[in-house]
Amino acid sequence: MILLVAVTGRDCSQLIARLQALLPEVDVQLWSECTDYQAVEFVLAWNAPADLWPKLVNLKAVSSFGAGVDSIDLTKIAAHVPVVRIVDDNLANDMAEYVLTHVLAHKLRLKEYYLKQSASTWKPKRAYSHQHVGILGYGELGKVCAKRLLANGFRVSAWSNSEKHDAEVSTYYTQQGLDDMLGQIDYLVCLLPLNQHTQGIINKSLLSKLQNNAVLINVARGKHVVDEDLLEALDSEQLRGATLDVFSEEPLPKSHAYWSHEKVTLTPHCAALSDLETVTLQIAGNVKRLIEGKNLINQVDRTKGY
Repeated sequence: MILLVAVTGRDCSQLIARLQALLPEVDVQLWSECTDYQAVEFVLAWNAPADLWPKLVNLKAVSSFGAGVDSIDLTKIAAHVPVVRIVDDNLANDMAEYVLTHVLAHKLRLKEYYLKQSASTWKPKRAYSHQHVGILGYGELGKVCAKRLLANGFRVSAWSNSEKHDAEVSTYYTQQGLDDMLGQIDYLVCLLPLNQHTQGIINKSLLSKLQNNAVLINVARGKHVVDEDLLEALDSEQLRGATLDVFSEEPLPKSHAYWSHEKVTLTPHCAALSDLETVTLQIAGNVKRLIEGKNLINQVDRTKGY
């Protein structure tokens, strides 16, 4: 069989070499150098070329190269073909550390002081008293982030698609629940999966329901945010600030307004980067399970998109 690596936008040489070492009995090939599409049974994908999928007539499984599957067009993959994703405990811890860091950065006015430093301005102020963090999306990442925030003295609320219970976190669901949470919080952290229901969810309507001292931290996907609406909210002081790690187009175009906006902290999609060894071990494990006729781990529910 052929394990096809269809990961675009990066050098895949180390990835392929490690997979080949872990799977000596499997032929690991880059999509652009494939010698026999009919022999491809497993695909590792991230923004794979759209014209690739119809060529894979004997496809038996697909793995995302990341924790999400929004980079894969599920409509092009037959319903009987399982799709799996990467689950990395270290990724969750890195995400929690990033979220805590940027919540504290906004609380302590660090962006404000960076700007004052560049202008040689000495003007100290007290840190903000705001302590209430709201999380959009209360899956594994959301729960780890909440635990880290709670341990550092923050109050945490969370909204999810379905009802959930947590003794230490105020949980919400349904549109009414989302509206109720938005009006109370000081920081909004987006950790939602990207699907047809969540694309563009952070828009003018949602932002208008936040307190004007609120801050947005988006570490999920860029397409959750309507850029024009966020910029308008920042410029009109509906929103105090934003930290953005993900964008609708990556790398972010140099002409984009986010680069120079004084209320925006921008990072290059680095909040939580999976370790190559962890990723390749999970992929190789699923390839072996496929060969042995076993169920694959970390399968995605296509109706939910995660």
